[in-house]
Parts: sequence; C-alpha cells; structure tokens
Amino acid sequence: MVKKGTIGLLAAISIGVGGMIGAGIFSILGTACQIGGNAVYLSFIFAGIIALFSTYSYAKLGVKYPSAGGPVEFLTKAFGSGVLSGGFNILLWLGYVLALALYSRAFGSYAMTFFHNPPSILLNVFTTGVLLLFVLIGFIGSKAVGNSELLIVTIKVGILLLFAIAGFFFIKPQLLSPSNFPHVNNILFASAIVFLAYEGFGLITNAAEDMKNPEKTLPRALYISVILVILIYVAVSLAVVGNLPLKSIIKAKDYALAEAAKPFLGRIGFTIIAIAALFSTSSAINATLFGGANVSYMIAKDGELPEYFDRKIWKNGREGLVITAVLAIILANLFNIGKIAMLGSASFLLIYAAVNIGHLKLYKKTNGNPYLIWLAIIGNLVSFLILIFYLFKNSVLTLVFLIIMLILSFFLEWLYEIYSKREIKTRK
Repeated sequence: MVKKGTIGLLAAISIGVGGMIGAGIFSILGTACQIGGNAVYLSFIFAGIIALFSTYSYAKLGVKYPSAGGPVEFLTKAFGSGVLSGGFNILLWLGYVLALALYSRAFGSYAMTFFHNPPSILLNVFTTGVLLLFVLIGFIGSKAVGNSELLIVTIKVGILLLFAIAGFFFIKPQLLSPSNFPHVNNILFASAIVFLAYEGFGLITNAAEDMKNPEKTLPRALYISVILVILIYVAVSLAVVGNLPLKSIIKAKDYALAEAAKPFLGRIGFTIIAIAALFSTSSAINATLFGGANVSYMIAKDGELPEYFDRKIWKNGREGLVITAVLAIILANLFNIGKIAMLGSASFLLIYAAVNIGHLKLYKKTNGNPYLIWLAIIGNLVSFLILIFYLFKNSVLTLVFLIIMLILSFFLEWLYEIYSKREIKTRK
C-alpha cells in the first residue's frame, strides 16, 4: 500500500500543471486560434477565471473530504449514492478517457515531426506506446507519479517560458492589433473549448489522501497550479499569435506551437518546442491516467461500476487503470481527436458545474462562501451553453454524440442499479 504523506506541495502542483498544460497549449492551440483568432489569449484568460472559481470549491471540498476519488467523493457526499451522482461519476470517468485520447494523439502528432515522410501507421504506434508506458508507471504507485511529474513539468515549463520570453522580442504588433480581433462570439466560443485546458487541476484532489498536511497543501497546490498555468497560457499564446500569421498557425494546427517558434528560433526552435510538447503531453497522460484510474476504482468501490474495476492486481495497480487506458487507446486511434476535444470540454464543464452545485448543498460543512460558489456554477453553465450553441452551428454530429454520451452515462447507471445485485455503498 502507498503510505500516507508521500506527496508534497511541489509534487501536487506538478500533477495539476502536468494535467493542464498538455491539453491547452500543445493539444488544442491550433483549434483555439482558428476560432478565437489573434484574441485567443483572452479566451485563455476567460476560461482560466472560470476554472479559478471552481478551484475554490475543489479546495474546500478536498480538505473536508480527502479521497483518492476526488470529485467522485464530492458528488456522492452532495447527492448521495444513486443515479444522479453515479451518472456524473461515469461521465467524469469518460471525460478522463477522452482527455487521454486527446493527449496521446497530440504526443503522436509531435513525435511524427521528427521523421521525414513517415508512414501513417507510425502515428498509431506513438499514440498507443505512450499510453502503455504510463500504465506501467501508474502501477508503481502515487509517489512515483508525483516524482516523475515533478521532473517532466520542470523541464517543459522552463522551455515554455524561454519560448515566451524569446518570442516577445520578435512580436509584430500588427498581428496583435485589436482591429483584427474576431467577433466577440468567437472569443467566447474559443473560451468554452479551451476550458479543457484547465480540467487537469481537479486531478490534484485525487491525490489528497497521499499528501503531506493536505489541509494546507491541497488548497495551495490548486490555486498555485491554476494561476501558474493561466500566466503560461497567456504568455505563450501572445508569443504565438504575435509572431505567426493566423493562416500559418491554422495550417500547422496539429503542431502549431512548434511552427510558431520558426520565425525567431528557426528549425532548432521548432525541434526544441516539439521536444517540449512530448514532455508536456506525456505529463498530461501521466497525471490524467492516475486520476482516471482512481475515479474508476472509487466508482466501482461504491458499486456504481462492475466489481472487476475494483479488483486490485500486481503490486499497487488496479484493473481500472488498464481498462481506462484501453478505451483511450481505442478512441485515440479510431476517432477525430479535434471533435473529441470539444466533447471533453463540454463534459468537464458540466461535471464542474455539478460539483459546484453539490458544494452549494454542503457549503456550511466546508465553511464555503455561497456567492463564490454561485459564480462558479454560472460560469460553467454559461460556458457549456455557449459550446452547445457552437456545436449546433458548426458540428451537429458532434453535438449528437455529446447528447448520446450524456444520456448513456445516466441510463447505464440506472440500468446497472436496477439489474445489478451489488449494493450501492454510501460513504460515511
């Protein structure tokens, strides 16, 4: 068993930063620029503010109810063990699967840039291989996750900051001119999509049980990681749209950040950023796989998923880790990751809204501020509706998939509770 108190502040921050940065800058920057234009940095700011409001609830709930399941525990405490909490918990787990598919595909795309005219099958090899690697790391335990995250995050954050600082000296003011801003709707649409770039902060609460002094470490790690990532996103996105025309960014949107380094760092800069992308997406997979496995384990422990998700194997591993990874590998190799990114963002907006609504029911127990909780609820729901409107106007098929996914999450939970003989457990 993993001993209590093995994860300190730096390791906790690295889990959050690792889960966030791979999603935002490296995975969906090109899509965000395509929609938000040269005002994409404003989209990152708006999404970051919404994430900060949710961070407040996660900090309060995480301290009151420390658990390896994080939001799984919060939802169960607020709504009890039933179809509502169970459905949201299954949706949360699927959200992690979607995020893993996105990160691993991004890893594969950047890895492909190191080869000249590589065969397309190589993308599948990289995509699958990186997930399998971190499944092995996950079996070592949460301490190994924290330690590996600290190393990976230190390297990638350093490279990103160097990129942003160097880029500022070569910025072309005309590329950032407000006169070229897209319609405000586009900025809001991009904000709703890039919310996925911040979903990783919730992973910190999954490690609460293994933290040193969680009452202080958890809130500090949450706030520091989100604020740090907002600053990094804004600095890097300014450097990108300030140095590279939007047409060039969109053309190379699968590896947009590396392409943006060419104007002032040349081919060497492209290679350095591509390497940073590999580190970044790797750490996002590392943190998300650890959190996703914990989520599946906690849901199964409560009886809301089949019992084999709860069965422990090998030294410290869980079968939920393997099942989560297998589903992510299937999605990453068979589906359009751009669309999955939108599905993932919509899912997490809805889940975070649910967690905040749950906190509203528990705020007296956590000594929370109901006004801050309401701001988080409104921010998440408005962003979710904005994204729904965007999908309705631009990708009806993706919207249909989202609706099906939402219905299935609650319908399957309802069926499972009716036909399963396993008792749904309520934690005290």
